[in-house]
Amino acid sequence: MNQGIPQCQNLQEQVESLLGLLHSEPTLRQQDVSGVRAALNKVISPTFEIVFAGAFSAGKSMLINALLGRKLLYSAQGHATGTECYIRYAEQDQERVVLTFLSEVEIREQVKTLCELLNLHQVGNINQPETCKHLQRKAQEILEIEGGEARSERAKQAKALELLLEGFEANRERIQTLNNATYSMEHFNATNIEEAANYARRSKNSAVLKRIEYYCYHSLLKDGNVIIDTPGIDAPVQKDAQIAYDKIENPDTSAVVFVLRTASTGELATEETELLEKMQGSSGIRDRVFYVFNYIDATWFDDQLKSRLDYHIKTQFRDTTRVYKTSGLLGFYSNLVQQKTYQSDRWGLDSIFAESVHSNNGVENTPQFVNEFNRYCLVSGRLPSSQFRIPPEVLIADKPNGKYTAILNSLGNSVLEHLIKDSGVEEFRNAMTRYLMEEKRPQLFEVLANDLQPICISLRESYLKAWRELESQPREVDALKEQKLRQLNTDLKQIGDEFCQHIEKELNLIVASAENLAFEEDFKKLQRRMISCLDVLITNFSVGETHKRAQASHKRNAVVPMMGILAEAFYYLANELEVVLEDASKELMDNLFYQLLEGVRKADFYSKLYRLLGNDNGVEQNLKHWCERAKEALVNEAKTECDRYIRERPEFYSEGTVSVFQLRQVLQEACRGYDYESMVKAEPAIRQLLKIDFDPKIGETILRTYRPTVNKTLIHHLLEPSRKLANHILQQHDKACEHLAKTLDKEASEQLTINEKQKVELKQKIEAYNQSVQGVNQCLETMRLDRKTLPEISEMDLLVLPVFEVSSTESLQEKLAEIYQSENGLVSTEF
Repeated sequence: MNQGIPQCQNLQEQVESLLGLLHSEPTLRQQDVSGVRAALNKVISPTFEIVFAGAFSAGKSMLINALLGRKLLYSAQGHATGTECYIRYAEQDQERVVLTFLSEVEIREQVKTLCELLNLHQVGNINQPETCKHLQRKAQEILEIEGGEARSERAKQAKALELLLEGFEANRERIQTLNNATYSMEHFNATNIEEAANYARRSKNSAVLKRIEYYCYHSLLKDGNVIIDTPGIDAPVQKDAQIAYDKIENPDTSAVVFVLRTASTGELATEETELLEKMQGSSGIRDRVFYVFNYIDATWFDDQLKSRLDYHIKTQFRDTTRVYKTSGLLGFYSNLVQQKTYQSDRWGLDSIFAESVHSNNGVENTPQFVNEFNRYCLVSGRLPSSQFRIPPEVLIADKPNGKYTAILNSLGNSVLEHLIKDSGVEEFRNAMTRYLMEEKRPQLFEVLANDLQPICISLRESYLKAWRELESQPREVDALKEQKLRQLNTDLKQIGDEFCQHIEKELNLIVASAENLAFEEDFKKLQRRMISCLDVLITNFSVGETHKRAQASHKRNAVVPMMGILAEAFYYLANELEVVLEDASKELMDNLFYQLLEGVRKADFYSKLYRLLGNDNGVEQNLKHWCERAKEALVNEAKTECDRYIRERPEFYSEGTVSVFQLRQVLQEACRGYDYESMVKAEPAIRQLLKIDFDPKIGETILRTYRPTVNKTLIHHLLEPSRKLANHILQQHDKACEHLAKTLDKEASEQLTINEKQKVELKQKIEAYNQSVQGVNQCLETMRLDRKTLPEISEMDLLVLPVFEVSSTESLQEKLAEIYQSENGLVSTEF
């Protein structure tokens, strides 16, 4: 759409250049640029698609006819078709219509869907005449039962089926089985666009058309404007309804005229609310939505409808000024009657309305417009009685057509002009004309400028910050060396701080957020080992072996008490579990500290530390030492934890519990003799008794108490020691000076080269940025959007003034003169 504007010829290249510069900056490339690309596509697109959307019978087609002042699109109450209509610009001598038909497969699918909705059983193929006739009869029966096509959703579906079958039969030779056949208007013997439009408007024909493309001569269609009429969002066939929703979300769609029926219903339909939500998320249309409340004439006769409409507009559409109230039918036909009819043709009854007036039985039909015109003049009260006096012959006329002609014969164009104004169509047409002819381009460019603004600000600030940092760097080797040495303490402190932060972050992942997956898996492994060990120990428990250990402790006695067996078993299990917990804890610490060490080695601060000192100042050695200390501490905790297993839990002896019952059974069974044979028989019961007591102990350890112990151990052996090591790093200034002295000359020289190279590269980026911004700004200025121009980077922005102190005896002007003289090699002291 920037064609014909010399200042905007390279707009796409300039915007892409800015986006490329943004992407080349690591700190900025994450910015979302989808809005910029969408806005750019709208600006450079050769077309501007305006989609008319709304429910069936909302009056979309009639409004389009009114907008263009031509009777192009089919418009009838309750008409159901899935046809998309595209209206594009053509020169006056090149007007044409292109019709694309549904395929037979698509028609079959629609017939099947409608039959299912209507609970009709389809017998045979639609290629068989008897099948079509049968379904048409069924559809007509439903229409009679429902009372007409506009009375219910079921009636609309029945009418859609009837028209679809009629259209299929009437156009059978033009419909292909699989493909969508396309024909120019000459195929239908049409010599002009009106004749072709008349064919397409016929109900049965439009029902089997997939797409109609009109190429019309009209000023509104210039500059790539394309008007698109979509099927109703409440279409009887869901696939047709989806066409409108898909078109709203299509990035090619640039604006939407949303036609609503609220004026006639008093409410927003569910489908209308859903469409509102979808439009809010469309990057293609942004705020380019025109809300048209059609059938405003219904509120002239119903105060409640008027109140409901005003309420909805004030509450749900208060954030937009693009709200219009229209009567498409009255506005369009009033205009048509005014311009193209005369008293001699009975104000259009014998011309533009002739087709609808004609009747087979000789009695004239009354066009819908005529009925509504009569209501407006005689019932609505909108005509001032002082200005418009209804003639007596109107009152005595017994036919609507007679009243219509009598009013116009008496009042003429004046009543039509008043009706046109009341219909709101003229206001809507003027608003659309003003937008498309005057406002559209500047607003598209303004949206692009608004989306580019934060990107340009980010780039500008990034470049200026980088430039000032480079300009503040010394330009000689000695000065750079001196700066680096002065910087040593800061560098060492930063390294120590980053080391502490690294350790704290790793601790936080373990202690607070449990996001260290490797550590979590190791701890789960510890839990599994403890559970598995207990199961093995209990399964392999032997009364005989335990009896031997107990007897060995008391060699004078040949008899071992049952309680002694149990005591030995408790000691045995606790000690074996302690070994497992100790080994698992050591493995847990080894794996964690190995992971920590690897992370430290890969960190930037570690390589910086090596560069400054030539070694890691004992970081690895300390980590290994902390690991050993942490293992020792955790092993002691494991010993304490498992030592407590030897004591029975209080619940072990609670009255009425399984453990007490089991204990009595064991004691009774084992005490029947004095040898250990009687105890062996009680071995299964003893195992069960041990499991009852040890299972909760292990669960308490691995699920509740041991993890906090591990966490506390890690905090104690990592947090404070890491801070002490960071402080020790800070104290290595002298060693760092000594080490850097060996390499600083070379590094300083290399750094100067790098700085100069970076300045050249940065200067090139700034020049590329300015060139692109200037190009976009020239385009914006051409569109009279001076206040939206993007920020450039001037030479003054790149000037970095040094920081200095001004003494009480030295004026600021003198100091500036001195700086100016030194920088420009001047001898004079005058500024």
